[in-house]
Amino acid sequence: MGYKHLVFPQNSLFLVTGGAGFIGSNLCEAILEMGYRVRCLDDLSTGKQANVDLFVDHPKYEFIKGDIKDLETCIKACDGVDYVLHQAAWGSVPRSIEMPLFYCTNNITGTVNMLEAARQQGVKTFVYASSSSVYGDEPNLPKTEGREGNLLSPYALTKRADEEWAKQYTRHYGLPTVGLRYFNVFGRRQNPDGAYAAVIPKFIRQLLKDEQPIINGDGKQSRDFTYIENVIEANLKACLASQEAHGEAFNIAYGGREYLIDIYYSLTEALGKKIEPKFGPDRKGDIKHSNADISKAQALLGYAPSYDFKTGLEEAIAWYIANL
Repeated sequence: MGYKHLVFPQNSLFLVTGGAGFIGSNLCEAILEMGYRVRCLDDLSTGKQANVDLFVDHPKYEFIKGDIKDLETCIKACDGVDYVLHQAAWGSVPRSIEMPLFYCTNNITGTVNMLEAARQQGVKTFVYASSSSVYGDEPNLPKTEGREGNLLSPYALTKRADEEWAKQYTRHYGLPTVGLRYFNVFGRRQNPDGAYAAVIPKFIRQLLKDEQPIINGDGKQSRDFTYIENVIEANLKACLASQEAHGEAFNIAYGGREYLIDIYYSLTEALGKKIEPKFGPDRKGDIKHSNADISKAQALLGYAPSYDFKTGLEEAIAWYIANL
């Protein structure tokens, strides 16, 4: 179970793009703890300097402040790299509706730049973050690869385009690529601030401050919330995946289904708060229900997520209480 038993060639170098972000910084930490080298590329537009500072004195950590929209920066960042874990992107469905041109340039052109840089520098495996948003309005549950609907936001479109570009780089240039469709990842170091903050850390922070959180919609929407440790496992196992997995995209989740209102009351109970939520309008571009079939990732990546929602939530709450 997990990933700590995985073995890579000695002195392997991992490039984590977006390594100052929530998922990226957790990947950097895990790889360093396993004894391998990490290079982090981030322009700090959404990532945090504090997440860089955590590792800046580590002898096997290197930080490059740079932008994936610049091809030369990407090529330099990939120099001598064995594995790329490409997490750099701007998230948020509502924000993408407000900023379509930026999302196209950052999330699509930036990813193609990274693919090209990895190809030129002879990277062994290129693992990249996709998203459950690629399923769009496809109504069936669980969400299954190969059964996608109409895309509901520019953000979703960027992630779908990234998958298609990665497929082309595997097909035409022999670059091994593996896409990971994340389902509502949560855990330590996820940003609780701002209009586009993820729901779990946002609720925790507001409850700790005795504020009344707003739930978008009726609270009866469901999600496959996925603890960060499962995502780390998926990234590292994808690096070692067989050729059968190359050019493919995989659901990365726990395979559960949690309702937002239930999560809210779990948090109030865990934090000892008796605060009723307010209900606001539905968010534009959001889907009502999401839950993943993870059998493809289990079969081709050996993915075996060891953290269920309850265990992950307990760890996340403890981290936020200690760090907020």
